[in-house]
Amino acid sequence: MYRPGAATTTRGGLPTDSGDSVVTLDQVPRWSDAEYRNLYENEDPAFQNSHFPDPLASVSEGSSSGNGMVSRFPVDYEINSKLYLWRGNPWNLEVDAVVNSTNENLDEAHGSPGLHAAAGPGLAEECATLGGCRTGMAKVTNAYDLPARRVIHTVGPKYAVKYHTAAENALSHCYRSCLELLIENGLQSIAMGCIYTEAKNYPREPAAHVAIRTVRRFLEKQKDKIQAVVFCIETASDTEIYKRLLPLYFPRDKLEEEVAISKLPADVGDENGETVIDERKIRIKPLPNVKKAGLRFSQASADLPAGDIIPVSDVALTRRRNSSYLDAYLDPAFMSLIKDPDQRRKERWEKAAQARNSWNFAKMLGYGDLGGPPLSAAEEYSLHSRYLAKANSLNLSEIAEMKIIYRGGVDSKGRPVMVVVGAHFLLRCLDLERFVLYAVKEFEPLIQKPYSIVYFHSAASLQARPDLGWMKRLQQILGRKHQHNLHAIYVLHPTFGLKSAILALQMFVDDVVWKKVIYVDRLLQLFKYVPREQLTIPDFVFQHDLEVNGGKGLIVDPRTKYVYRRP
Repeated sequence: MYRPGAATTTRGGLPTDSGDSVVTLDQVPRWSDAEYRNLYENEDPAFQNSHFPDPLASVSEGSSSGNGMVSRFPVDYEINSKLYLWRGNPWNLEVDAVVNSTNENLDEAHGSPGLHAAAGPGLAEECATLGGCRTGMAKVTNAYDLPARRVIHTVGPKYAVKYHTAAENALSHCYRSCLELLIENGLQSIAMGCIYTEAKNYPREPAAHVAIRTVRRFLEKQKDKIQAVVFCIETASDTEIYKRLLPLYFPRDKLEEEVAISKLPADVGDENGETVIDERKIRIKPLPNVKKAGLRFSQASADLPAGDIIPVSDVALTRRRNSSYLDAYLDPAFMSLIKDPDQRRKERWEKAAQARNSWNFAKMLGYGDLGGPPLSAAEEYSLHSRYLAKANSLNLSEIAEMKIIYRGGVDSKGRPVMVVVGAHFLLRCLDLERFVLYAVKEFEPLIQKPYSIVYFHSAASLQARPDLGWMKRLQQILGRKHQHNLHAIYVLHPTFGLKSAILALQMFVDDVVWKKVIYVDRLLQLFKYVPREQLTIPDFVFQHDLEVNGGKGLIVDPRTKYVYRRP
C-alpha cells in the first residue's frame, strides 16, 4: 500500500520536487479562500496570463450590470467550501476516490497518464475483469498503491461540431456518473482530472464549462453527502481557463455573482447541467376548462335517479354521438407547441435556400463562393476553441516573421489596437490555414474587451488577395466575441476596389462588423484616432502616403519616421 513520505512543505498546494509524498486536502487551497485569486499568477513565466484575462478582475464597459436578472448560480458558501483546485499530479492526493479518463475497453495504454504506474499492476488486472465501460458511464475499482481508496473510471465522448450537443451531454453524464458512484460507495471526497482528452478532440474551454456547471448542479442537490470535489489540472492553459470560469458558476461574493450574470453563456443546461434541446421538450399547457367541465359532469350525474346504472356500451355510444363533450375538457391550446420544431426547420431551410441564391449572385460578381450553412453561436464557439487550441500547440514563427498582423499600442480612447499590413499578405507564398491559426492566437488577448484594427492598404492593391468566402470563414472562426467587441476598423489609403469589396462584405457576409470601417486617406487623419507613438509603421507606408497626397501638409523625419504638419 502507498505510504506517506516525510513531511514536506508545499507552495500554495502545489507539489514539491519530491513528487512522491502524499498530499492531503488541508494542503490544497479551497476555492473559497480569498488568497486563491493570485495563487498561480507568477507560476509559469512562459505562459502569458494576458491571453486569458480574468473577466471578474475588472468590469468592462456595459457588462457590469445584471439588468435586474436573477443569478442562475447564486453565492453558496457551503458549496464553495467543498470545492478545491489542484495544479499537479492527482495520483498523489489523499482522497476517497480519483477519476481515470479512459476508453471503452479500460485499457492501460488509454488511461490517464501515470495512473497505472503509480497504482501498480493490480489495477490493470481488475480493469480487465469489468467488461469495459460505455461512453458517459463510470465504473469503480480499488486504488491499490495509490493514497486514494478507490479509482473511478469513466469514458469521455469523442467530439465533432456536428454532434456538439450529444458530446456535451455525454461529457456531463461522465462527471455526474462519477459523483453518483462516489455516493453509492459511501465515499465523500473525489479528485477529478480533465475527462475531455485531447485525443478525442474536445475543445478545452467549452468542456470546462460543462464540467464546472455539472459539478455545481450536483452539489446543489447532494452537498450533504460530499465533503470535497477537487478539480485537478496539469497545464497552465487549463489553470487559466478554470480560474476564469469558476467564478461564473461558484461565485464567492455578491460582486462575482453580479458580474457572472452578464458573463455566463446563454445555455447553462438544465437542473443537472445538461444542454437543453428544445425539440425534446414536452410542451403541455394546463386545462383551463377542467373545473368547469367537472362541474357540469357532476351536475349531470346528480340528475340521474338514485340506483340507476348506465350500461358501459350506452355511455360509449353517447360519447360517440356527442363528440362535443371533449370540448368541455380540452382547451384548443392544449396540444399547441411553443414553437413547432418542424416548422422551425422548414423556416431554416427556406432561409438557407434564399441565402444560397444571394451567394451564387455574389460568386457571379467575382467575390468568391459564400456558400456553406450559417453557424450557430455554439458552433462558432466550438470552432474558435478548436482553432485556438491547435494554434497554441504549433510553432507559427514563420507567419510572425512576415509581419502581416502584429500588436500596436492603444487608440485615443485607450482601446488596444491590432495592426494589419495588406502589402505583406503574399498570397502565393502563404499557407492560409496556418495564417488563420496565427490570427486566432494573436487576436485572442484583444477580443476579450473593446479593441480597434488599423489596416494599412498602402501598395496592397498590387497583391492578390483571398476572396470573400475566405473572409467569411475567418470571421466565423474569430467568433462572435470578436464581432461584438470590435470598435472600428481604420483603413488607410483605401482604393476603389477595396471599397467595393467591403461593400460586398456588408451585403453578403455581415452588415454589422463591416459597417464599422472608417476610411482615412492620410496618416495625419489616422493619427486623430490612433496616436503616432502607438503605431509601428512600415517605411513604405510613409512613402506611399507622400506619393498619394503629394506631400501636402506633411513632413516626414527620415530618421524617426515621425510625421509633422507643414508649418
